[in-house]
Amino acid sequence: MKMTVKICVGSSCHLKGSPDVIEVMQEIIKKYGVGDRIELQATFCLGFCAEGVSMQVDPGEPSEDGVYCLHGVNKFNAEEKFLSEIFPKLTDV
Repeated sequence: MKMTVKICVGSSCHLKGSPDVIEVMQEIIKKYGVGDRIELQATFCLGFCAEGVSMQVDPGEPSEDGVYCLHGVNKFNAEEKFLSEIFPKLTDV
């Protein structure tokens, strides 16, 4: 089962750069060779408009961590957030 990473493309997140975040995340997933373990999706409002760009991460398999959101993601910190919050959880997928 793949980990699902959904990037908000609602109005607020779109204005805060979600198209750039999607592009950067595609590059990061390719760079680290995890395209077979992560499904990247766009989604409409996650309900954290003031904290955008928001990403919802679903580890795939039931786990202690469960589904969670990352906030304030942008094209400059996306790789840092990926390496600290997403990549370590791929061992569970």
